[in-house]
Amino acid sequence: MAEIVFAIPIMHGKEDRDRETRAEMAGARKEEYAAALREAGVRRQAVWHQRMPDGGSLAIVYIEADDPEAHQRFVSSDSEISRWFVERMQEVHGRDVSQPPLPVELVDDFRL
Repeated sequence: MAEIVFAIPIMHGKEDRDRETRAEMAGARKEEYAAALREAGVRRQAVWHQRMPDGGSLAIVYIEADDPEAHQRFVSSDSEISRWFVERMQEVHGRDVSQPPLPVELVDDFRL
């Protein structure tokens, strides 16, 4: 199993749009979304919004998957739900999320 973690800025005023999108994925589009994630090898996805001192927000994304490329497979898929998701995330983040996330450096992984 792979764990994928990254942060991505949310464009000013787009936090509610992200919440609306995620509510739609958990509601009306749940089966379609779950099937696409499952097909890509994603087993869990969690997203937090973190407020920054300047008033902006970050989305903190945590993904458990079969392998490190699973999330990238989902966002680069030609399926309708993946294209819809990428379009919505472009609106929320101002970045094409079908492109690999910016590099993340693990600086500590303390386990007991």
